[in-house]
Amino acid sequence: MGNPKVESDEPLTPAGRTFLQPEMYQVINCIMGLKSAIDADSIRSEISNSAMLKHPRFSSLMVKDRHGREHWRKTEVDVNRHVIVIDEPVGDVAGAATDDDDEEAVNDYVADLTVSPPLSTDKPLWEIHLLKAHKCIVFRIHHALGDGISLMSMLLQSCRRADDPDQRPSIASVGTSSSSSDRRGGRKKFGRVLKAAWFTVVFVVEFVLRTLWVRDQRTAVSGGPGVELWPRKLATAKFRLDDLKAVKRAVVNAVSVVILFYFCSAPNQITVRFHFFSLKLFRL
Repeated sequence: MGNPKVESDEPLTPAGRTFLQPEMYQVINCIMGLKSAIDADSIRSEISNSAMLKHPRFSSLMVKDRHGREHWRKTEVDVNRHVIVIDEPVGDVAGAATDDDDEEAVNDYVADLTVSPPLSTDKPLWEIHLLKAHKCIVFRIHHALGDGISLMSMLLQSCRRADDPDQRPSIASVGTSSSSSDRRGGRKKFGRVLKAAWFTVVFVVEFVLRTLWVRDQRTAVSGGPGVELWPRKLATAKFRLDDLKAVKRAVVNAVSVVILFYFCSAPNQITVRFHFFSLKLFRL
């Protein structure tokens, strides 16, 4: 009789290996607020039967071979090790009385997570923290497991619509304009391609120059030695959806540009990219 088939390890992609380097170790922290109280047992049950555990990255260990190269190795997932339940309020406030208190407490909790020890490699690189007193769920997912689009798609696969529990929610795709055969349409399309090529060259040259010679100016928010271990502080900004729609009606396709411009003054450039990227997912 032949040996049973053994699933071989899968090497990490170049991007995945980059995110695992000590200088570029990136963990995605996502906060989800709920209206109802959190039932930890129900959440564990849903996770056990969800598409998440069928995803090879979420059910694999990160291991290294004798040459130090990283690989994914399939393993059995113990949901209890990944779901961390916190019953008591977090932060300095003994009991969050308002939504603002809840928001500040959860922000401080996630800020502390950003300087906590790395995710343990003896289990798949993800965790879910249930903050029952604040009705919040915090997802901690290593960036090597996926990018924003793939993780959002997987999350939607695990959810159901409120108006129709049998249907999964979906992200509305942005429709593309129909192609025009007249000369004006052709010239307009050629102009867009030329502009895209020009700005690509400009950005590449700027990136190379900045990498080799140019340095960022020293400012009040510039870090120093060991900056990755300094205390963190999260801040959130809220925008009314009606206001964003008003901007979009006034200036076509300008919502993302407005949000990016607003956050460019923030000291944390990761926040700029996250908010800019997230808003582009949805049609307003």
